[in-house]
Amino acid sequence: MGLLRLLFAPRGLFAATGIAAAGLVCGGLILAHTLNLAACPLCILQRMLYLLLALEAVAAWLLAGSRSMLARRTAAFVMAATAATGVGIAAYQTWLQRFAKGASCTADQPWWEHLVNWAGAQWPLMFEASGLCSEAGWKFLGLSIAEWSLIAFTSMTIAMLVALLGKATAGR
Repeated sequence: MGLLRLLFAPRGLFAATGIAAAGLVCGGLILAHTLNLAACPLCILQRMLYLLLALEAVAAWLLAGSRSMLARRTAAFVMAATAATGVGIAAYQTWLQRFAKGASCTADQPWWEHLVNWAGAQWPLMFEASGLCSEAGWKFLGLSIAEWSLIAFTSMTIAMLVALLGKATAGR
């Protein structure tokens, strides 16, 4: 019972979210390279958000050790906003895959696609986008990677809302 209480305390939620986010990036890279999957710009954008969540989780975990409820709640809010952004992107990609097959990610190249292209030029192994957003590519238990990402981002958003709205004791 004590382990469960610790996991659902803010520090536990921050740690679990950060570890999950980093693990999903590693898992995505392994899948891409072992199954020869091409990541699309929306996949890369989600990967960037997972990396951001992992970094935010480190900062949040450190802040949660302080006695400041405001610092802990601010960190949870920032992480919830990042995860909710991921929900939106993964939901859009899921919609593209299910209902707009063969469609491009966007009609023109928005700012975020420029960011993805720039990041891909800087670190191709991590951020190169060469796939189509509307192609699922690989499925596990009937769900595409985008759908699994939607589940992951939704879970992380809920976890951060629990950390934000919960009345856990300081430092836990």
